[in-house]
Order: sequence, then C-alpha cells, then structure tokens
Amino acid sequence: MIRGLIFDFDGLILDTEGPVYQSWRELYARFGQTLPLGEWGEVIGRSANEHFDPFERLEARLGRALEREALSAWRLQRELALVENQPLLPGVAARLEEARQLGLKLAVASSSPRTWVEGHLRRLGLRAFFDVVHTSDDVDRTKPDPQLFLLALDSLGLLPSEAIVFEDSPHGVTAARAAGVFCVAVPNPLTRQLPLDHADLRLESLADTTIAALLAGLQL
Repeated sequence: MIRGLIFDFDGLILDTEGPVYQSWRELYARFGQTLPLGEWGEVIGRSANEHFDPFERLEARLGRALEREALSAWRLQRELALVENQPLLPGVAARLEEARQLGLKLAVASSSPRTWVEGHLRRLGLRAFFDVVHTSDDVDRTKPDPQLFLLALDSLGLLPSEAIVFEDSPHGVTAARAAGVFCVAVPNPLTRQLPLDHADLRLESLADTTIAALLAGLQL
C-alpha cells in the first residue's frame, strides 16, 4: 500500500532549471560561445557545479581566466529574475491538495541547498504541505546517489514499497530506482529532451492524472 509521496523540487514543482540554463547560456553568449544541452544535461538533478563547472569549461574554451565574481553576480541576478516569474508547474497545487485529502505523507528530496528549496516553498505557500524537506545539506552525496530518497523514506517512516517518487531529471530517476522506489517521471520543457526511459511511468504533466488514479493503477 502506498502511504507517501516524495517530490523533487527543481523542475518538478517549479521550473528553476530552465532559468538556470538560460542564464548560463546568456553568459556564454557574451563571450561568443554556446552551451549545448548535451553538456548541461550532466548538471540537471545534481548539486550545482558538483560534476561540471561552467566557468572552468568557458575559461578552457577562451584560453584565459575570467572575472568570476562579477560574472557570477550578473548570472545569479539574471537567474533569480527569471525564476521569480515562473508559476507553479501544471498540476502541482492540485496534486498536493489531493494528497493531503488522501492522508498521504509528503516529502521533498532535492539536490539543491536548503535555503533555496525552503525559501521558494515558503514564498509559494507550499511548505505546510510537506512533513519533511531534505536537501543537499543533509547528505554526503546527492542524486544520482539514492541517499536523499533513502533519508526521506526514513524520515517518513516508510518502506520503499510504500512510496512513489516524482522526478523530472534522469539523475533523479536513477536515484529513485536505486532506492527501490516506484518512480514517475514528469519532465519539464528542458528535461523533456533528456532520456527518462528508466522511470517506471512517465507523465507529461502532473495535471494529466490524479493521485487516486495513479494509486488505483498500481493496485491492479
């Protein structure tokens, strides 16, 4: 029996991934360079710069060091401006309300820092929906390692078979599967172009179904 749901944050609840990628593309363009999605895909779903340093890549192409501090400030300001204009992704609010009515336990498991995740959840009026929020601050290794999902399960008092994970990125899906949890991939416009075939189920939007229908399908 499913007793809880675990949600990713970036790209699943709020499309922050598109703005982050766009801000880096714009920075690269200032130096006449491009940042293909194939390269950026390694970052999505992981902690920032954990496996790919965009500045290091850009400096290598240009053959010189950059004024990272000033450029970082410009890029971050651009990213935040783009994120602030993003609405909740389709179906998020309805699914959270439904899950609460069904008495399901809810968690967020995100590779981003706590200040980022908690800040946006509170700004959007969503924090009260979640029993626990686990972020990169709580683990040694983020996705695709399963630590975040295993920690969320433990905090909710659930077995892997008693939960469903909702993810938008390939690394997130890999982490959920490694934790032994049924994973529903719900890609955003950016991750829709990345491989998500290893998810147990794929939806184009959280507005495409209900939690009740999803649970009924799993019990067949």
